[in-house]
Amino acid sequence: MEELPECPVCLQSYDGACTIPRVLTCGHTACETCLLKIPQKFPQTIRCPACTVLVKYPPQGPSFLPKNIDLLRLVEPSSSKSRENPKNSHHVPEFDFIPHSWSDEFYSFWKQFILPNDAVLVEEKSKEESGFRLGCLKERESQRVSLVKVGSLFSSGGDDDAVFKYSYFARVMNCLSGMRAEERDELGLILKAASKEIKFCRVLGLWGDMEDGFLCLVCERLNQIEKLGLFRDGDGFSENGLPSFAVMGMEICEALIGLNKQGLNTGCLALTCFNFDSFGHLYVDLNDVLAVGRRVAKSVAKVGSVGGKICDKDVKAFLSDLLASNVFLSPEVLYDLFKKEGIRVERVESSVGYGSDVWSLACILLSILFGKEFTNELVDYIRGVNKKASEDNSLDCLRMHMAWTEKVIYLLENKFGSEFVSLQKKFCQCLNFDPGSRPLLTNVWKCIRELIVKPEIDKMIRMDEMVSLENQGHCLVLGKLCWLPKGILEIAERDDSLGAENRDGADIDQGGEATVVKDLVEGLSDGNVKFKEMQGHRDCVTGLAVGGGFLFSSSFDKSIQVWSLQDFSHVQTFKGHEHKVTAVVYVDEEQPLCISGDGGGAIFIWSISLPLGQEPLKKWNEEKDWRYSGIHALTVSGIYLYSGGGDKTIKAWSLLDGTLSCSMSGHKSVVSTLTVCNGVLYSGSWDGTIRLWSLSDHSLLTVLAENSVGIISSVLSLTADQHTLVASHESGFIKIWQNDVFTKSMQTHKGSIFATCLEGKWLFTGGWDKTINVQELTGDEFHLDAVPIGSIPCVSVVTALLYWQGKLFVGYADRTIKVFYYGK
Repeated sequence: MEELPECPVCLQSYDGACTIPRVLTCGHTACETCLLKIPQKFPQTIRCPACTVLVKYPPQGPSFLPKNIDLLRLVEPSSSKSRENPKNSHHVPEFDFIPHSWSDEFYSFWKQFILPNDAVLVEEKSKEESGFRLGCLKERESQRVSLVKVGSLFSSGGDDDAVFKYSYFARVMNCLSGMRAEERDELGLILKAASKEIKFCRVLGLWGDMEDGFLCLVCERLNQIEKLGLFRDGDGFSENGLPSFAVMGMEICEALIGLNKQGLNTGCLALTCFNFDSFGHLYVDLNDVLAVGRRVAKSVAKVGSVGGKICDKDVKAFLSDLLASNVFLSPEVLYDLFKKEGIRVERVESSVGYGSDVWSLACILLSILFGKEFTNELVDYIRGVNKKASEDNSLDCLRMHMAWTEKVIYLLENKFGSEFVSLQKKFCQCLNFDPGSRPLLTNVWKCIRELIVKPEIDKMIRMDEMVSLENQGHCLVLGKLCWLPKGILEIAERDDSLGAENRDGADIDQGGEATVVKDLVEGLSDGNVKFKEMQGHRDCVTGLAVGGGFLFSSSFDKSIQVWSLQDFSHVQTFKGHEHKVTAVVYVDEEQPLCISGDGGGAIFIWSISLPLGQEPLKKWNEEKDWRYSGIHALTVSGIYLYSGGGDKTIKAWSLLDGTLSCSMSGHKSVVSTLTVCNGVLYSGSWDGTIRLWSLSDHSLLTVLAENSVGIISSVLSLTADQHTLVASHESGFIKIWQNDVFTKSMQTHKGSIFATCLEGKWLFTGGWDKTINVQELTGDEFHLDAVPIGSIPCVSVVTALLYWQGKLFVGYADRTIKVFYYGK
C-alpha cells in the first residue's frame, strides 16, 4: 500500500481541512497546525522542523504561507491516518571540549556560597593568634566578620609569572574541586547547617583572599561572651543572678541542639565559641569552633612529634594546659585525638558522639557559673594529681575522675549550699566518664529551665524531635578542616619555573610520535601554558585565518603574511594591496584559496597551491561612491563570498567568476563583522544591531537589538558555534543568544572588544584593555552562565583571535602575533 505524505512534526497525513500543508521558504512542508505551535524565538522567524534552518515567518501566521498543492493532489479528501513513528531528531551531540575541572552539578552547588572578590575588607592589624583574621563587609562596614582558612588558592593557578591568570571565581572553584572529598563534604555540611539554624552566627559564605592566597570561611562576628565583665572579674554568678545564668545556659543548649540536629558535634568548646548580639541572645560561632579545634590539633601534633606511647601523667599535663586556656573536651575526644596522631594510650573504649558535647557544655556552664574560679581550681587540682602520679609512677584514671567530680560538687555546694540539688546532679551526670551515661542536651536544657520556670509548664512542650538523634554525627575537632595539611594553613611556595620559560617564548615541541598533543585549555587547568611570538608585520594585525597547513594574517601594512603551522616560521608574503588590508578568510574547496579585502574596496584571491605564488589569481573592486570607506569584514559560505563595508551593505560575490550576486541593505552604519552558522548569515554593525539573513535567498530574517534603550554601542565582533551566538560591543559588553533566545549580557572588558572566538563551551575575548579573557559557557536550554575562568595579560591591544586544534592565535596592534599552546 502506497504511503501518503504526512507532516514531519505530528506525522498526520495531509488534507485540505485539518492538516493543511504549508510551504516554508527553505522548500520544506509542515502542517499549518504544527507551524502555529513552533516557538518564534527571533521576531518573525521560525526554524524549519525538517532542516532546522531559520526561515522567514509571516506576522499574520502560517495561513499566509502558500499551500503545497502537489501534496494535496496525492491525498484523497477523506483519507486521514496517523502512524507511530519517531519524530525527526536533529540532535547535535554536545562538543566535549576538554575534561572539566568541575562538573555542572558541582558548579551549581558551590556557586551559591562564593562571595565576590571585593566583598570583604581584611583588617591590616588583625592577627591569626586565635586561628582566624578579622574584617568587615565592604558594603556594610559595621558588620564585622571572621575569616578561617579552609584552602590554598596558590595550588589552583597562583603563579604570578604564569602566562595565564586564573580569574578569582575560577581559582576559588579550582580550590574547591582540588580539595579532598572529606574536606569538601565537611565544608558543605557546615555551610548547609549554618543556613538552617538561627542559633549560629551567620556563615556568609566562602571568600578568596587574593592577597594572601587563601580560601576562607566567612562568618559574622558578634560580641564574645568572654568579654563580659563577670568573666573578666572572675566572680561568675551569685545566687541572685541564677535567672540570668539560666537564660544564657538555655540559649547555649539550644545552639548545640541545633548543631546536633544538623549532624554536627563540636568535640571541644571554649568560651570564645559563643557570641551574643545586642539583645543578649547567644549564638555558636562556627569559625571559632574550627579555630579552637585547630589549636587543639596543633597541640596534639606537638605531643605526637615525640611519638610512641605516653603515660597518664602526660595526658593530665596536656589536659591541664588546655584547661588553662579555657578549652574543654571530653576524655573520649582527647583519646581519639591522640590516636589520630599515632600516640598509643591506655583507655576505656567509648565512641565520640553527641554525648561528647554534653561534657564540654557542662564545663562551659560551670565556667559561666563560677567565673575563673572553676578553671583555676580545676587546673590546680589536675596539676596536683599529676604531681602525685609522677611520685607514685601510677594513676587510676577512673578514681581521679571520681575525685574530680567530687571537687565539682564541692564547688557547687560551697556556692549554693544544699539548694539546687537537681542542677548539681545534672552537672555530675554530664561529666560522667562513660558518654553513654550522660544526659541528653534537651534534659540539660530542661534542668536549667527549672531555675526560672516551674516544671509543670514543661508538660505543654513537645521536644521529641530534638531528643531522637539516631547517629553519632560529624565531630568537627576530629574532622579534616581542623587537621588540614600544614601547607594549606601557611603561605604556599610559588613555582617560578614555568614563568621563566614563558617569558622567553619557548619553542614548540617538535618531537616524534612520543609527543603528547594537548589542548590549550587543558593546559590552563594545570598552569602549563606557553607561547611563541611571530614577527613580520610592520603595522597593526587586523585578521587571522587557518587552512591548508598555513596561518594567514592581514595587516594595515597592506600585506598578508603566510606562516607554517608546523613550526610557525614565516613562509611567504602576499603583496599587491594599495590600501590597508582589513580582513582575510580561507576557502577550503577543490582549489584552496586565501581571500583578502582592504580599505579601498579591493578583494584579492590568492592560490594556496604549492609553490605559493607572488601574484593573486584574480582581483576585483567594489563600486565606490562618496559614502564608501572600504571593506570591513569577510566570510564565506558555499559558492559565495560575503563582504561587509562602509557603505552599510553586505554584498554576496560569486566565487566562480567574481561577479556581484546581490547586495543586502538595512544597516544604518558600517557593517563591521560577519559570520555564518546553521544556514544563517549574521551581520553586526556600528549602528548597534545584528541582522540575520537567509543563505538560500539572501532575504532578511530578523533584526536583533534594534530597539535597545540608551546609548548605542557598536557591534565590533560576532562569533557563532552550533546554537550559540556571541556579540561583542564597543562598551566592553558581550551579549549571548542560545537556541535563538537572548540569555546573557555582561561586561567582560574595560573598553572595546575587538575580537571574539567561540569553540564549544569556551569563549575567548580580547580588546582595548590589552587582556584576553577566557570564559566557560555552562548551563542548559533554560539558563546559561558565562563563568570567568581567567585571563592572559598582554602588552598591546588585542585585534584578532583564532582558535585552531588546541592553540589560540592572537593578533596585536603592536604588529606581533602570538600562539598560546599547552606545554610543560
